[in-house]
Amino acid sequence: MNNQRLLTGLLAAALLGAGVCASGQDSSVTTLEQLFETAERNSLQLRPSFSAEKEAAQEIKVARANRLPDINASLSFSYIGDGFTTKRNFSDYQKAPIPHYGNALSVSVNQPIYTGGAITSGINLAELKLTASRYATDMRRDNIRFQLTGFYLDIYKYSNLRGVVENNITQARKVLDEMHARYEQGVALQNDITRYELLVANLELQLVKIDNTIDILNNNLVNIAGLPEGTVIHPDTTILQKSLPTLSESDWQSEASTNSPAIRLAQSKVDISRKAEDITKSDRLPKVGLQAGWSIDGPILVEVPPINRNLSYWYVGIGISYNISSLFKTNKSISRSRMATVHATDELAATRENTELSVRADHIRYLEAFEELKTQQKSVELAVRNYNTVFTRYSADMALITDMLDAANSKLDAEQQLVNARINTIYYYYKLLFTSGKI
Repeated sequence: MNNQRLLTGLLAAALLGAGVCASGQDSSVTTLEQLFETAERNSLQLRPSFSAEKEAAQEIKVARANRLPDINASLSFSYIGDGFTTKRNFSDYQKAPIPHYGNALSVSVNQPIYTGGAITSGINLAELKLTASRYATDMRRDNIRFQLTGFYLDIYKYSNLRGVVENNITQARKVLDEMHARYEQGVALQNDITRYELLVANLELQLVKIDNTIDILNNNLVNIAGLPEGTVIHPDTTILQKSLPTLSESDWQSEASTNSPAIRLAQSKVDISRKAEDITKSDRLPKVGLQAGWSIDGPILVEVPPINRNLSYWYVGIGISYNISSLFKTNKSISRSRMATVHATDELAATRENTELSVRADHIRYLEAFEELKTQQKSVELAVRNYNTVFTRYSADMALITDMLDAANSKLDAEQQLVNARINTIYYYYKLLFTSGKI
């Protein structure tokens, strides 16, 4: 087999490694988009965010209800004991009989007309909190999606590594077979066979570790996505064939400034703080409302002797109230609200800066991943060529077993690094999507 065909076979084994490790399992393939959709429906980590949105939506209804009139009704029945009268020095005690059974019924209505903007600002504040809750949900959703992406690509990477290690075990055993034949002919040492058997044993141990790692990653992925227990994820092998965009850093920065949930959430906190400041300022304004009421009470105790009859009256009018203490108390609350707004604004600026730094770093790593892939492809080509050369020389008794071991280890390392480089291009692409809020 020439070097070109051998290289093609090695790369094919790397790409089909996932299928090798899944023998005996359901061969259905799961894409990242399908995992995202499943997590959206089933992930337990997203449910608190959804319930928080529903709670915030109810808060809007509660705030709007403040526009409705306050209606109070009271009904009471009582037993009234006899009274007494005395002079101012508490002498000349005289008993004062009072009708013993009392009753009271009253209804009052208060319709707010002007509250200094408190009600409207309260509604706006509740709406802003709902918006912030949605941005928080988006941020948690993105975190879960990126976490799923990491596990998914790791499964793909280790599945491919499994294929690489299996391929190297197969080649190592072929070398061992030839060594045994040469040993039978008296042209190879038992020590050489032992050392190569140790190489095979180490490769088999590496295979066990890879299988255990895949099992752990699969369990994490299944649980976070909310899939049934025992589900085996088989990554989509065509993911490496995607045409990845090569947008400039400024394009990614523009996407991040527009779509990043972290920036949106920080901005909504600024808006919430400013609206809370408006509500605090409304405490310094008078409150105006329409009032109406009706009551009936008996007996009439304000007369002496009391009158054993019911007294009924009704009223309508306009009520104006003003909290005079707000003149010297509210200033401190307003100052506190202003500082909260300054703090939220500073947090927004810090979030923007952190996002810009992350996008810049991820974009650099993204471009670096492509350069690394080119380098590793060349390294594999050279490592395979070196392995074939050393193997040919060893077969002709022109190389030592140590040369064979070094060549085998170099080829294995180069193939593993190529798998990692392929996955890294996909990983940093999704990392950029995550940082810019487009995942």
